[in-house]
Amino acid sequence: MGYNITQKILLEHLVEGELKPGEEIAIKIDQTLTQDATGTMVYLQLEAMGISKVKTKKSVAYVDHNTLQVGFENADDHKFIATAAKKYGVYYSKAGNGICHQVHLERFAVPGQTLLGSDSHTPTAGGLGCLAIGAGGLDVAAAMAGYPYYLKMPRIVNVELRGKLKPWVTAKDVIFELLRRLTVKGGVGKIFEYTGEGVKTLSIPERATIANMGAELGATTSIFPSDDVTYEFLKAQGREKDFVRIEPDEDAQYDEKIVIDLSKLEPLVAMPHSPDNVHPISEVKGIKVDQVIIGSCTNSSFKDMALVAKILKGKTIHPDVSFAVVPGSRQVLMMMIQTGILSDIVSAGARILECACGPCIGMGQAPGSGAISVRTFNRNFKGRCGTPDAQVILASPAVAAITAVNGVLSDPRELGEMPEIAEPKQYYINDNMIIPPATDEKVEVFYGPNIKPIPVANKIGESIQGQVLIKVSDNISTDDIIPGTAKLLPLRSNIPALSEYCFVNIDKDFVKRAKAAGGGIIVAGENYGQGSSREHAALVPLYLGIKAVIAKSFARIHKDNLVNYGILPAIFENHDDYEKIEQEDVLLIENVKQLLKSGKGIVKNLTKQVEIPIYIDLTKRQVELLFEGGLLNYIKKKLERG
Repeated sequence: MGYNITQKILLEHLVEGELKPGEEIAIKIDQTLTQDATGTMVYLQLEAMGISKVKTKKSVAYVDHNTLQVGFENADDHKFIATAAKKYGVYYSKAGNGICHQVHLERFAVPGQTLLGSDSHTPTAGGLGCLAIGAGGLDVAAAMAGYPYYLKMPRIVNVELRGKLKPWVTAKDVIFELLRRLTVKGGVGKIFEYTGEGVKTLSIPERATIANMGAELGATTSIFPSDDVTYEFLKAQGREKDFVRIEPDEDAQYDEKIVIDLSKLEPLVAMPHSPDNVHPISEVKGIKVDQVIIGSCTNSSFKDMALVAKILKGKTIHPDVSFAVVPGSRQVLMMMIQTGILSDIVSAGARILECACGPCIGMGQAPGSGAISVRTFNRNFKGRCGTPDAQVILASPAVAAITAVNGVLSDPRELGEMPEIAEPKQYYINDNMIIPPATDEKVEVFYGPNIKPIPVANKIGESIQGQVLIKVSDNISTDDIIPGTAKLLPLRSNIPALSEYCFVNIDKDFVKRAKAAGGGIIVAGENYGQGSSREHAALVPLYLGIKAVIAKSFARIHKDNLVNYGILPAIFENHDDYEKIEQEDVLLIENVKQLLKSGKGIVKNLTKQVEIPIYIDLTKRQVELLFEGGLLNYIKKKLERG
């Protein structure tokens, strides 16, 4: 039996376990990436571990999330990351150099290598055959310290692409089609591996768009072959020496298979407030829009920008539309300048924003009250844009551009013939905003006043008792738990200050209740913790005294983050039992250690006098982490033992 791409890379990096779905494996990590919204925690964790230099082949620290400097906090944290990176042997990409995923794809990702990033869209690099996985910051810090990354072996889904996209149908529509079929929970515990003749028709930026939004499926990662198209892209980046051909064997086996005929797709959009609320543009066109933004790590490549420029050339943005464009990297911006397409976009009436995440994470460009915003981003969760009552529609650059001109949601096919956009034979290369680490000199790390110590959990006790501080519904995102707006992201290295905003968009009294009760328990529906990988959604509840979360199911990264910080993630054995618990009920979980050992137990609702069966879906190693009070305590103990 032959191997698929995923198996080939995993076998080459396997440290522990067997490649059987559901079994825990450990893999060696070649590269890591951090960004500034999560990076401060990573470098504080490295310091707590007592590590002198990172052990990876290459680690890169990016500043791309918190570039809006309205106070000292962000600038101070950038300086902290820059000095920590220099000390620990990490490359540092300065603010303005670009979005981590776009820059990493251009300058660092290597086919066949493993990449672990403290950002849920790290799988973008899967577009060129890199096994790239998003994780919580503490897992990334552990990998940088030389520890393997542990995960349950996912099921490998073969997505066979047949045919070729029709004019005005884009890579964005391919991933929208998968989201339409599978929903935001459909990829949990899975890796999506793309094969078929249709793959050869897609450029690396197009493949990266699909891999990027695999995160919205809840997938562990997505990966494409490394083939002739990959070689040409790396050659154009001056990196042909990094090329390794990786394709599945002819008799490769998969756990599942999905077939998508590219020629049958049409332009699609995701309506508010979920990436899986997908509809054909033909069914929803005509909606008046107030704002259009093109960019984000999903659709900010030069190819995306070139198509937008072709659509906008000689046209003017509708007078009622606020229109902004976000190039994904300085490389993209420089090529827009050199080729003249920036002029076409600006002449049409665009506002050009900094090469950063910006509006995608609510960092500026918040829509007006009740506004409708069309964006080429990857997420449209309610309130993520910074305006609670705004409605965000996700679309391809083609749909977004013609919509900006018409002022209503529009079908690009009405433009007639689609222009051909060729991949550049040579990209603009200038890495002078990427600072290499120090060699021999001693580096003093800078600590601003906004940086506070990391909360550390205690070892888990024999029982957990507490009030249900909040009961939430399905698909609660990490943005719902701790918002990532321009106001709050500067507090990411100050957990005490950030904690004041936990669940603020759902229940403004949650923090007051948690403090009054001295902590407690969270009850949730399905897919709790979807979205961003930010570990603050676990760190802040830890700081507020949360000891357990009982849910119908968990998103992968968030469940790992809860365990890493010593919070018990328990699951309802019967989903209907969710109805037997209300906010402010007092719950008791006895014999917690027995629950961890056996995997099954009971939670008693002392208020309603009912017993509810629960279970845990954790590996033996994760159980050990909970016994020790989380991953940081576990690693420190191992280091002390030598």
